[in-house]
Amino acid sequence: MDEPPRFELFAFWRTSATYRVRVALNLKGIVATERFVDLDAGDQRSDAFLAINPLGAIPAVLDRGAGQSRAPLTQSLAILEFFDEMYPEPALLPTDPHGRARVRSIAAMLASDTHPLITPRVKKYLTGPGGFDDAAWRAWQVHWFTTGLQAVEHRLASEAETGGFCHGDTVSIADICLASILVVMRVFKVDVTAIPTIERIMRACEAQEAFAKANPLIQPGAPR
Repeated sequence: MDEPPRFELFAFWRTSATYRVRVALNLKGIVATERFVDLDAGDQRSDAFLAINPLGAIPAVLDRGAGQSRAPLTQSLAILEFFDEMYPEPALLPTDPHGRARVRSIAAMLASDTHPLITPRVKKYLTGPGGFDDAAWRAWQVHWFTTGLQAVEHRLASEAETGGFCHGDTVSIADICLASILVVMRVFKVDVTAIPTIERIMRACEAQEAFAKANPLIQPGAPR
């Protein structure tokens, strides 16, 4: 009898952070059992899920390997590096310290400085106690997507280390984070102009099966 997958991924179809982990799993050829957490229904605030991640955020990963009890893995960047260390091929970080720092820096610009500003919990506060109407929330999304992506575009267009992808000619964590922002922008129907380098790199990413299979719109729970 085949053993069940070692990893459980707590996921939601739409989120940028879940997309990152799905891409990494696809690139590494890792099969994980997905547990659907319906953010729109508030499942992330259930006692059961808060026991896994007290922040109530996804993704989260449980490692069932060797029958040992381990703390859940949370935060998408930490999860990406975990899988890269556990399964080194294909590598998602360069081998040299400067290259690794650059990839981590670009990834953080996207996953730490841009994405958190448009998450459901931020929207809930701004459209509740913050007093935002739909137009103000839309303007907030456009502003922060634009600010983040145009800053990344400047780096990618001006730094010699940029190649076919964000760093050289192989996919890295930076590309995964970049694509994760763009796919969610499409879901929200937000456009950012004057980012030709980013658009070129996104096309290269989406030509790869690992990215195409992670498309939010084909995941369980996505609207049909």
